[in-house]
Amino acid sequence: MKFDKNLAAVHAYLCADGYVTKNPLERKKKYYRIGLRNTNQVLLKDFQKRFYNYFRVMPPIRKDGRCEKCSKEINELLLREFGSFYSWEWRMPKLNKKLVRVWLRAYFDCEGWVFCKRHQNRHIGVDCVNEKGLNQVIKALNQLGIKTIKKFNKKRKIFRIFIYGKENIKKFRDNIGFLHPDKAEVLNDVIKDYMVYEWTFPTKEKECKKFIKKILEEKARIKKPFYIRLISREKRNLKKLRYLLKKFYNIDSLLYNCVNGIGTKYYEIDINQKEEVKKIKGLVPKVFKSINI
Repeated sequence: MKFDKNLAAVHAYLCADGYVTKNPLERKKKYYRIGLRNTNQVLLKDFQKRFYNYFRVMPPIRKDGRCEKCSKEINELLLREFGSFYSWEWRMPKLNKKLVRVWLRAYFDCEGWVFCKRHQNRHIGVDCVNEKGLNQVIKALNQLGIKTIKKFNKKRKIFRIFIYGKENIKKFRDNIGFLHPDKAEVLNDVIKDYMVYEWTFPTKEKECKKFIKKILEEKARIKKPFYIRLISREKRNLKKLRYLLKKFYNIDSLLYNCVNGIGTKYYEIDINQKEEVKKIKGLVPKVFKSINI
């Protein structure tokens, strides 16, 4: 089978939320099925179109969220050419750079997610029980210049890829992207959220104090009863915040240069003295709801 963009997408869909199954032994229940399970109609229609474009057979979309075709010829052709499509067994095929992007788009459309907590946590992720297959996905992403972090969830016994950082997420959008409309929308929100790094502190004292409280409410992270962290990509943000905390509230803090697991630089303010933390609590008590100080 010769790969084109249609087969690349179909293959990825089948590895993610699809199936290629058969039961040739039972006389009354004999079947050879190829299909995609998904709740999103955009993806089901894309699978349907690409399946037809390659095999010249139209799989119907059913009301139960499946696009499925029964065909012994296509079923056996796919299994003979690529082996199993089961969750633990699928493998990413060897593709050129153009088709790798198509494959990854279809795979992430089904299995991936995008998360955006403004100015705090923005990432793309994907889960999979198939470590060998996921390692191939990581390698393909790396070849497109997209760095990843791989973790293992012991409780769920599943492997997970994270894509962090403005440059990595922009490369994902520009090289791969999402067809899934909801995921595409959140991805655009993530990119927009990265656009403004510098905090604009009001010049008037009253407004400036309100702005400082808002920053503390949004960004203060309590790691233990007397340890508060605030993080920013821009050093000048935290330098200004340190100065104003000292000026307005006589709160001392420490500023650190940091680097995350994929080499992205960021900066961190630490407030770790008991009395200083109590002053912060007086400013933003709702941040301390779960902690008794």
